[in-house]
Amino acid sequence: MIVIRKENVNDYKEVYNVIKTAFETANHSDGNEQDLVESLRKNGNNFIPELSLVAVDNDKIVGYILFTKIKIGESEELALAPLGVLPEYQRQGVGSKLIIEGHRIAKILGYHYSVVLGSENYYPKFGYVPAIEYGIKPPFDVPSKNFMAIKLNESNTKINGIVEYAKEFGV
Repeated sequence: MIVIRKENVNDYKEVYNVIKTAFETANHSDGNEQDLVESLRKNGNNFIPELSLVAVDNDKIVGYILFTKIKIGESEELALAPLGVLPEYQRQGVGSKLIIEGHRIAKILGYHYSVVLGSENYYPKFGYVPAIEYGIKPPFDVPSKNFMAIKLNESNTKINGIVEYAKEFGV
């Protein structure tokens, strides 16, 4: 049975390997996702421990998700990156469980939006729509169907602006 829990310091090496393995066969990957996670953890400014989650199957980490702080105008929101699942566990709902639990925690923490750069065939299942529908723009050139956002909590504040990622993202 897959259990989703918060990552702890003892998981770091295994998480590194899970992310590296998960992205080796990905269509869109720069191959540095595992190093990005390590850099975000080290810097700490945009890293949210409660939103660094692992999927565990019989004491083996089989998936990982991270939501980090971003700025959209004056608003502090979230970016989902990366989401990785070991190849032999893909298409079994592990990624879905990680996303759903991450959204649940993000809502409790009071975040209003999460953005993701990813597959237009996968993320809409969770409520993601082209980010431009919320007035959220990417800081790089990308098809709008691949730069998506979800509204996590109701907010009276009109959001509008270009996403400012943590410097570790290199954008």
